[in-house]
Amino acid sequence: MASNLRNNAALISKAAAEFKVPTIVTTIAEKSFSGPTFDEIKKVFPDHKVIDRTSMNGWEDVNLIAEVNRIGKGRLALAGLWTGVCIVGPALSALEQGFEIYIITDACGDVTEEAHERAVQRMIQAGARPTTSVQYLLELQRDWARGDTYNETVATAKTLAGSYGLGLIYAKTMFGASEGH
Repeated sequence: MASNLRNNAALISKAAAEFKVPTIVTTIAEKSFSGPTFDEIKKVFPDHKVIDRTSMNGWEDVNLIAEVNRIGKGRLALAGLWTGVCIVGPALSALEQGFEIYIITDACGDVTEEAHERAVQRMIQAGARPTTSVQYLLELQRDWARGDTYNETVATAKTLAGSYGLGLIYAKTMFGASEGH
């Protein structure tokens, strides 16, 4: 689960950067509790300001809320190290305030599969929408004829999207498949 989590965190980070999706990166007590942001995220956002908070529910952190308000979007996609802590709190709080919430479930983790699944189910019951890292990337791309993001999306998928990426490699190798040019 941990290697998939890190891989999928890298995938959604690359997708967000490629498509210029406003992105907020947070930690919980980095120095004393949760440790640093994954290198896979820092590589994509090397100069990004990381909000280091102490509240388990990020929605209770004034710096995080200030950034959400500055960005001004009504739809949020969430992913995090601990689904039952990092994601449930802010997801439920944001839903209560009328935000549309997407949980990128395979870019979240927890101490057990059971804990992760119960947290996801709780958020779905409250109105959150589950998605996956590959769905996130492809929903941003939307159309293979979209040339300005085609090469980067294909490169990200080949590198980080598992069997989907292998399918792209196969199609290109066997059939010379290419769109977006």
